[in-house]
Amino acid sequence: MVKVLFFAHLRDTVGEDYVMIDANGKTISQLKEIVETKYNIPKLDSVMVAINEEFATEDEMIKTGDTVAFIPPVSGG
Repeated sequence: MVKVLFFAHLRDTVGEDYVMIDANGKTISQLKEIVETKYNIPKLDSVMVAINEEFATEDEMIKTGDTVAFIPPVSGG
């Protein structure tokens, strides 16, 4: 299982700070598809992703025990 953390509006949409997902051997891109479908979140294209506190690319593989964070773009003024 992988711990998936959500921040800002993503946390509000999911209703949890984090969820556990079986994503061992999947890529970040595949995990995004799973989360989009399961939690009805449209397009996570602009979301930055970190694995174990290191920013990750779309094709990086996820392992059991990893912590994956979805970090939405920050805006403000």
